[in-house]
Amino acid sequence: MSDLVFETSSGERIPVVVTTRRGLRNITLRPRTVPRREICISKPWLTPQSAALRFLERKRAWVERIFVRAPQKVRVYDGMVLNYLGRSVVVRHDPTRRGNCYSADGMTLYIGGGADMFERRLRDVIKQEFMTAVRDMVRGAPRELWPRRIALRDTTSRWGSCSSTGTISFSWRLAFAPTDVMRYVVMHELAHRRHMDHSPEFWAFVRELYGFGVERAKRWLATNGAQLHQYL
Repeated sequence: MSDLVFETSSGERIPVVVTTRRGLRNITLRPRTVPRREICISKPWLTPQSAALRFLERKRAWVERIFVRAPQKVRVYDGMVLNYLGRSVVVRHDPTRRGNCYSADGMTLYIGGGADMFERRLRDVIKQEFMTAVRDMVRGAPRELWPRRIALRDTTSRWGSCSSTGTISFSWRLAFAPTDVMRYVVMHELAHRRHMDHSPEFWAFVRELYGFGVERAKRWLATNGAQLHQYL
C-alpha cells in the first residue's frame, strides 16, 4: 500500500500512488473507486513529488465529490442476502465442504473451503452463472449476430464492448443488475455486430432486438451503475 494518503473531510484515508512518466508534460490526476479506492497521480520526470501533491490539494473539492458519490465496498459475510441474476440468495460459508452448492430450494448458496477463499469462490460462482445467463440471452438473438467469443471483464467505465474480430466482452458485475438491464447490455453489444457505431440506425436496431423498455434500462444503468461495484 502507498505511504502517501489523502485524508478527506469525513476522515477517510485514501492511498495516493504517484508515478513518474517520461514524455508526460503535465500532472494528471485519476481518482479510482473500484476495485479499490485510491488516487493515482502521474507526473513528468522533472516534476517533484511535492508539486504533484500540491496539485492534488488544489483539486480537493473535485476529488472529494467523486469519493462521496461512489459506493463504499461492502464486505460479504456468512449469512448475507445477495441479489444477483434476478433472485435473492443467502450466502453461507461451510468450511466442511470442498465445493460449492445450492440448497434444494435454490435460496441458499453454500461456499466451501477456508474463510480466506470465501469471497473469491463466491465471485467465481456468480461469474460462471452470469456467463450462462449471457449465453442464453445471446441464443435468443438472430444467429448471424452471435459472437465468436464471449469474455468477462471487471471494467470500471464500460459495461460491454464488441471488437471487430467478433469478440464481445461484458462486465460480470452486471450480474447484480436487474435481468432486463443485463439483457439491454447484451442486445446493445450484439447490435454492434451489424453497426460498429452509435448511429440512429444502431439505436433503432437495439430497440428492434430488445423490444419495449430500452430507454428505461439505459436510465437504470446510468443512475445505479456505480452500485454494481459495491460487492466483491
